[in-house]
Parts: sequence; structure tokens; C-alpha cells
Amino acid sequence: MTSEPHDPTAADRRARLVLHHASEPGDALLCRLVARFGAPTVASAILAGNAADLLPPHDEESAADRAALISRAHTLQTRCYRADPDADLAVGEKTGARYVIPADDQWPEALDDLGDAVPLGMWFLGTADLVAASKRGVAIVGARIATGYGMHVAGEIAAGLADRGWAVISGAARGIDGAAHRGALAARGVTVAALACGIDLVYPAGHEALIGAIASDGLVLSELPPGTAVSRFRFLDRNRVIAALGLGTVVVEAAARSGSLVTARLADGLGRPVLAVPGPVTSEASEGTHQLIRDGALLVTRAAEVVEHLGDLGADLAEPTKTARASRRRPRDSLDPIAARALDALPIAGRGTLDTVEVALAAGLEPRAVHAALGRLAAAGWVDRDEKGWCARPLH
Repeated sequence: MTSEPHDPTAADRRARLVLHHASEPGDALLCRLVARFGAPTVASAILAGNAADLLPPHDEESAADRAALISRAHTLQTRCYRADPDADLAVGEKTGARYVIPADDQWPEALDDLGDAVPLGMWFLGTADLVAASKRGVAIVGARIATGYGMHVAGEIAAGLADRGWAVISGAARGIDGAAHRGALAARGVTVAALACGIDLVYPAGHEALIGAIASDGLVLSELPPGTAVSRFRFLDRNRVIAALGLGTVVVEAAARSGSLVTARLADGLGRPVLAVPGPVTSEASEGTHQLIRDGALLVTRAAEVVEHLGDLGADLAEPTKTARASRRRPRDSLDPIAARALDALPIAGRGTLDTVEVALAAGLEPRAVHAALGRLAAAGWVDRDEKGWCARPLH
């Protein structure tokens, strides 16, 4: 593993490519070793079969890691021997993907929040700036077997976020993920897809066009070596990347035992807000989101509310909905209780009049209090008086 003169990170890059084959993503032991000794030293020690010697034999803090390296030595060595960085880079070049490591400018600091589960490196396919996307991006996740309601809401929220200049981050799966990506693309926004397979593969089948569109206008990511097939645990590994890249995670639709709830827990563990969209109370597809809301997740129904929670304090406020605008405080809401009761007792102009005593009887109030209230109402333009009595002015 020799570095090239023009690339001071070449040795680190190649070593990380080897270590990707040593274990599955988010291996805490390897992450700690790389952080302490550097990827080239760790990869060389594993290939030589003496990785445990990196740690002091009598250091209590390192005892567990040293024991794990001894027990895993053969597996780690075998898997590293099978690694071929040149072949991986060749596949990436053929696919149009590039391998990005923490030393590169394209690496987003948000991933570093994963600590011992930080990726060793990531394959990028596309032109979007992930650093910028992670600073103003939202993860949207949900059920693969989604309802029409969930798909519609996910697409609407994603499009609304894109319209506001926010990136949409998801996993390119069927259902809510796909709807979120499509919503962002339809609004000509940036969307990021994190895969649970190699960057040269497409999963699920049938999403070739969608992933191609994301690669063209956004960014497709994978931390797995090229050619790696999907598996259940790799979806869970991938979820931590989605949770880390978003400033918050929106769960649109999730059943009681949904993988999206795992993403929500990961986001919460990273200190990222968890937001959830309510569904019909009779829908099993929303049982998980309702549980999240009961557990303290922020309830949201549209993009503006998501931005209000995750955006800049005081700047990204949600505009009122039509219903909220219609229910805003009205002029008559400012009337004191006695004046309001007196006004309610009066007939509208053209439908008769009442004298002060009649108004008091109709309102159930004392005549003296009504007399004063009618004076206030007249001064404010709410009522008129003629020789026969009082009437309320028509509302316009």
C-alpha cells in the first residue's frame, strides 16, 4: 500500500478500501483502531495477522478490544486478503462513482457524529454537494408497503422542502422512500439516496430509473464495496447514515415494527429531532408513527412545519394553513363578555329593535350594565339606535 506522489491520501484511501472488506459497516472495533492508529497501520497489521499487538497487553481499557482482535484475527485477515482496491476503483470508475474518505473536502462532518460507527469511506455517484445538503437536509423515511395517503404526504412534504431549498435524504426503497425522492425531483430539488448495496447495483428492482434520476440531479451513496448484495442487516446499517445526514428525521408512515422506527431511534440517539406525520387512527400503517408522537416526536403535517422545527430560529416560520387563517382572531373577539352578550341579544338592522330593558332581559343581564355596554358598542360602531330602540349593524 504505497501512496502516489500526487495524492497524499492514496495510502489512507487504499487501506480503507481494504478494511471495507474486513467487516460490515459500522464495526466499532475497526473504527476505534483506525481513529487511534490510522487505516494503513491497521490494514497492514490485520494482513500480517498481528493486529492485536497494536494494543498494549496489560492495558485494562484496551483489554476487550485486544481479546476481540485475537478471536477475530483469522476472519479479518482472510477477508482483507480477498480485498482488491484496484478492482473496486475500476468498478467505481466504470460506474462513474468516486470513493470519498474523511480527509476529502467532500466529506460531511455530520457523519463524524456517528463516533465508533462512522463509515470508513463512502462511494458517491452524482454531482450534488453532500456537505451543503447535510447542513440543510431532512431525512424522510417510512413504510415500504405504504398507503396512498402516506405516498401522497411524503411526496408533498419532500416537494415542499425542495421548494424551500432543503435537501431530501432517504433510502431509495419502495413506498415512502421512493415517494420522497420523486417529490424532491419533481420540485427540481436536491435528493440523496443511501443504498444498502454496492454503488454499482440497483435495489429494489424496478427503481433503475429513479436511482438514475437521483444520480443525475442529486447524489447516490454507499459505504459497501462494489458488488455487495443487499441483506436485512445492511438495511439497518444504512439507516444510521440516513439518520446522521439529516438535521432531523421525518417518519411519514410506519407500522408498529417498522425499520423506520430504528432510523428514528438512531436519529434521537444522535441528538437529531424526530418528527412524525399522523395517519388515520384506524390504520395499522401508522401505528408506529402514532407511538412516536406519544413518545415525544414532533407532530408535522406539511413541509413548512418541518422547516419551522429544523430551520433557523425565528427565520423559518411556518405560514398558517387555510384553516388556521380562517380561525384567526376576529374583531368581535375583542369585546368584553357583557358587550358580547348584549350584541348577541340584538336583532340585525331591518329586523326590528329592542329597548335597553328588553336587551337586558334577552341577555340575562342587569339593565344598568347593558346600558353601559350598548354605549361602548355604539362608540365602536357595532350597533345603531333610533327612536324605537337598538339594533346590531350587519356584519360585512
